Amino acid sequence: MLDYIKKIEQEALSELGNIKNFPEAEAFRLKYLSRNGLMAKILDQMKTLPQAERPRVGKVANELKSKLTLEINYCLEKLRVGASSLEKIDLTLPGLNYQLGCLHPITKTIEEINQIFISLGFSIVDGPEIETQRNNFEALNIPLDHPSCDAFDTFYLKRQVSADEKTHLPAGRQGWAQIKPSEKLLLRSHTSPVQVRFMEKNKPPFSIIVPGKVYRPDATDASHSFMFHQIEGLAMGENIRFSDLKGVLTVFAQRFFGKDTKMRFRPHFFPFTEPSAEVDISCIICSKEVNKDSHCSVCGGKKWLEILGAGMVHPNVLKAVKIDSEKYTGFAFGMGVERIAMLKYGIDDIRLFFENDLRFLGQF
Repeated sequence: MLDYIKKIEQEALSELGNIKNFPEAEAFRLKYLSRNGLMAKILDQMKTLPQAERPRVGKVANELKSKLTLEINYCLEKLRVGASSLEKIDLTLPGLNYQLGCLHPITKTIEEINQIFISLGFSIVDGPEIETQRNNFEALNIPLDHPSCDAFDTFYLKRQVSADEKTHLPAGRQGWAQIKPSEKLLLRSHTSPVQVRFMEKNKPPFSIIVPGKVYRPDATDASHSFMFHQIEGLAMGENIRFSDLKGVLTVFAQRFFGKDTKMRFRPHFFPFTEPSAEVDISCIICSKEVNKDSHCSVCGGKKWLEILGAGMVHPNVLKAVKIDSEKYTGFAFGMGVERIAMLKYGIDDIRLFFENDLRFLGQF
């Protein structure tokens, strides 16, 4: 059988060298490589061989079939482009360069912010986007009659899994078995519920940041979206003060927006922090002194831009997660990633982030 295969190989290679056109190439393929061709018949005769010879003969036959397939494909390619053109191709030359993609501006912004806080000793944690009403509101000192708990401001979900079925959920979702059947589920409206989850399982001191998606039923326009990204920060320990919060955020602003960036804190109210503040930075678009005849389209001539909210963690939040508020204090802050990116890159419409327009994305 091996001698016969060798003979077939010599004949086939000889015929390949004499092929001048497509009909001759097709005739060769039908003779050797078709379903009823010589190679198919050889492989079919394998079952008549002794068991000990089959592996060796089968290997030689399959190698010949692969070889003839490559040769006839090369022959067809020569017929298509012309032998003279194919022979001029230098296979040692580098191939064509393809334009590589780039990071999405939101991803780029999140990674840059993460690296700044990692250098300050913070760790990155995450949590589920489907949350309980307790973690999203009550544990954060937000009463359920607060306007933010209303269905007009929160995406509530219908429960589809019964209490009995929860004990049989696949691995990775067993945490849902602890949810009371009467408790409402929702798409988290901020990343703060991750603070609650982390503080319930970890003892101070710690410093974390929480990047992630959040959802609110807002009408989409140039500055609002029903889905956007936030980065939450939390530091907890003994003797942590508001001045620590100010120092951390000042370092962040100057590293992210530039070393000449100024910052101010304005008193504000958040249920989960006390005292609370909104944080502004000096406008990064217009000059320090706005001329009376000019008007900055970004800050409106005010020379300040709001970037985030912050404050000291409210004692009621610590109580909800069973942390001693007499011993430990902490600060928290939260920022919208889209807003930060819009300010840094001079983008005036949040919808550009989600439209997948390569003319826009290619700038980053």
